[in-house]
Amino acid sequence: MSERGTIVSLQICPARGAPMQPQESLRALADLGLEGDCHARQGSARQVLLMDEETLMALGLTAGMVKENITTRGLALRTLAPGTRLRAGNALVEITQPCDPCRHLDNIREGLRAKMRGQRGMLARVIEGGTLRVGDAIEMVNV
Repeated sequence: MSERGTIVSLQICPARGAPMQPQESLRALADLGLEGDCHARQGSARQVLLMDEETLMALGLTAGMVKENITTRGLALRTLAPGTRLRAGNALVEITQPCDPCRHLDNIREGLRAKMRGQRGMLARVIEGGTLRVGDAIEMVNV
């Protein structure tokens, strides 16, 4: 994996507890999150969840199952430190923190929460709004 990857899936969660809805494209809104997603909140450090396809596949999961908004391929998400900025489509997001596994994961498969500790993905906030599409590049940028 490298500092550049591809967006392979996009999802929004329209309401808490609702199933994820796959999208071909999404609008990221500066300092808010993804349009139509229930986690879009001004000032929040948890506006967007990014997860890599490689980890999902290793765990026998598919895109959106762990409630991620952006599923990537080829980008070493777990190695990114808070403050790292990523150009995703023409939007800019900033990594804020790793995402701690929640109880929802054990509803998918018993023991999945414990198994995903340290590999649930990374949370981010939207710095610059823009459009993201499945197939777009996602890469680290120097600021």
